[in-house]
Amino acid sequence: MEHRRPAVQWRSSRLVASLGPRGGGPPRPSKLVQVKRARAIVGVSDHAGYALFVTATREGVLIDRRRVALLDDGVPVMPHHHDGQRLPIEEAVALVARVRANAERTAHARLEELARSLDTIELEGIALRADPALPPTVAERIADYRAMCVADWVMYRTALGDAARARGWSVHRYEPKRVLDAAARALGRSSIDGLLLDAGRAVGPPWTKEHRLAMAAAIAVSASVVGTSKRAAREPSRRRAGT
Repeated sequence: MEHRRPAVQWRSSRLVASLGPRGGGPPRPSKLVQVKRARAIVGVSDHAGYALFVTATREGVLIDRRRVALLDDGVPVMPHHHDGQRLPIEEAVALVARVRANAERTAHARLEELARSLDTIELEGIALRADPALPPTVAERIADYRAMCVADWVMYRTALGDAARARGWSVHRYEPKRVLDAAARALGRSSIDGLLLDAGRAVGPPWTKEHRLAMAAAIAVSASVVGTSKRAAREPSRRRAGT
């Protein structure tokens, strides 16, 4: 019996609220006008057939939180790890190819939906979990136990990354064990635990560890994107000055 993606209700929660300079106390009232055309990054926590998108700015402003399907209904969600294991290798490879093609189409659709719903926000990039090293071929990934356990997640991240690049967004990777510290450094804090707690209170449940990691990734990446943009903007001035 194939593992297929169950029908998932597409859920989105949008919040535009500053959580204060230290992330303590109640959030300030939502001020949509103040963040109009704000720049933001989409932090992603991917799962089997779906992902959590958390969009935030480098200042720690939570813009949007949603769960999205990464495959059409009825498509096997783990072709490497589960469904392909019951098939002859040629059929298993063909199954992975079909699922990958569906994931690629769906990734483009989900990012388009996100961009349309956040049309007052300038989305600059996407933050995805870092990938482990894998064998080069699908057949090898299906046959290798360690590889089969992670290959499906890599497939989803690759589809999302390619879809983001097609939109002109930058694509970044993060390490879940390091991203909270990276976000804290980006905000000049020792910790962002309070900020994430207040964000969860403001937006309401669900607000899990995976949501918090995705928001931290968005904050950390936003800071690096802004820093790169500022350095690039200074280069023409230096050349004109003869430096």
